[in-house]
Amino acid sequence: MPMHDWTQVDAGIYHDFHHEWISEIKRALNRGMLPKDHYAMAEQIAGGFGPDVLTLQERTPKSDRTGGTATLTRPSAKHFAERAISDKARRLSRVVIRHVSDDRVVAVIEIVSPGNKNSATAMRAFVTKSCELLNSGVHLVLLDPFPPGPRDPNGIHGEIWSELSGEAFQLPADSPLTLVAYETGDYQRAYIETLAVGQVLPELPLYLAPDFYVTLPLELTYQSAWEMVPARWQEVIAPS
Repeated sequence: MPMHDWTQVDAGIYHDFHHEWISEIKRALNRGMLPKDHYAMAEQIAGGFGPDVLTLQERTPKSDRTGGTATLTRPSAKHFAERAISDKARRLSRVVIRHVSDDRVVAVIEIVSPGNKNSATAMRAFVTKSCELLNSGVHLVLLDPFPPGPRDPNGIHGEIWSELSGEAFQLPADSPLTLVAYETGDYQRAYIETLAVGQVLPELPLYLAPDFYVTLPLELTYQSAWEMVPARWQEVIAPS
């Protein structure tokens, strides 16, 4: 199923789909995709950065890398960027993140909403929190189904990567939507897929440790969430 144009409806309609997509991703991860000592939970924090789905590892793991479909091979991506982590960045950005269960957060999945882009304050908060997570050793997946605007002319990833590395990212004009997997450790790597409305969603790696990831079935989970959108709004978003 192709990516839809979510600018055709207001934020409240998109929020309903956003909620379903989060749930579908969480279910997919917990139905055998993750190693046995990992699990995913939906999370909501008022204001600013979600996150939407947390991937956690048990405090006393039963096994490090068993079960699920994790792999050590390097994933392919349309665009790729890498930078080494400096000792200064580690000192300045060390943030400890805990879940109420006291199990360790290893990865975060965030689906961008219009509210993340509707003000300079919201954009700055989103970018800052993303960088803090990566610099604290938490891997990140960022799904942005909205085109760039005046506050993110090269998409939110462009703002995040500029903040992390000082390097620019040029978003292709013909594929203005971004899906990004960030791997963090001694190096920070960004695996970037860009697409346009009407294109099928590609798979994306979800890193659980450096050089170790599972593959997120974005197309399957997106399709399942779309099926729950009321027909009245499906006709507005994707008229037949």
